[in-house]
Amino acid sequence: MRTPFGRPSLRPFLPYKQPAAPDHDGVVAYFLGTTSVLFSDGETSVLSDGFVSRPGLLRVAAGRISPDRALVRAAIDRLRARDLAAVFCAHSHYDHALDAPVWALETGADLIGSRSTANIGRGSGVPESSLRVVADGDTVSYGRFGLTFLDSVHSPGDRFPGTVDEPLVPPARAGAWRTGTAYSVLLSHPGGRVLLHASANFRPGALRGVDADVVYLGVGDLGRRPAGFVRAYWDEVVVATGARRVVLVHWDDFFLGLHRPLRPMPYVMDDLGVTTDRLLPLARCDAVDVVMPVAWQPSAPFAGLG
Repeated sequence: MRTPFGRPSLRPFLPYKQPAAPDHDGVVAYFLGTTSVLFSDGETSVLSDGFVSRPGLLRVAAGRISPDRALVRAAIDRLRARDLAAVFCAHSHYDHALDAPVWALETGADLIGSRSTANIGRGSGVPESSLRVVADGDTVSYGRFGLTFLDSVHSPGDRFPGTVDEPLVPPARAGAWRTGTAYSVLLSHPGGRVLLHASANFRPGALRGVDADVVYLGVGDLGRRPAGFVRAYWDEVVVATGARRVVLVHWDDFFLGLHRPLRPMPYVMDDLGVTTDRLLPLARCDAVDVVMPVAWQPSAPFAGLG
């Protein structure tokens, strides 16, 4: 019998499990849960969010949170990411921006995002020379990667709207990490183009004319939205960009640590089964490959796309 605090099994999604990269030629991606993904071409590495501390639900709901520097260091070592060039934040909620300053401090990477993200970096001591504030349409380059930031919108029901207007010094309440500006980020590389679209929402028409081979599609809370919204989201993000592959992200329970296998959010918060029941027929109709990423596993986002 299904209970609110139960959660979907991942067994039905095994056929969609993203395969490991057969080798490390070209662009390789490492998924770290939520919308944290490290992209590397063997010479340059860039990271979205880098959220690995993942404090538990009780701490988030009733206490004060801060980055776990030891967990960030362990992730850097596991990924061999000491030469990280940049870490960028899709928006400034704690599940995106809590750990990003530590990645910057530990590796010397730039921290890129909104003014809110910059103030989160300042609160942790990231030097001004490593902070890059971007606006809609701005492109920054690292090695052969170009990162273009496109204004987007957070998914409906944003719990912590607003901006971070002064340096945020942890520990602090989770709500102190306010949204700031939400971005879709287009990663351009000679090997292909990836759109990282973190939040399950859209600005109508905003991505028309943006070409992507692969979309890392945020589906958090999508299982609670009407079917018409899901269809519009698919059309405005996937169909509009001409993507041939979708990698589902932001479906995992980020109150659980990355030392254990990823699990979907409980039914009381979302329903991954409903989400995929609505998305997969759309994908089949539009001939789009859908995959579920595996934490820590190297994958080749453009493999098999021709």
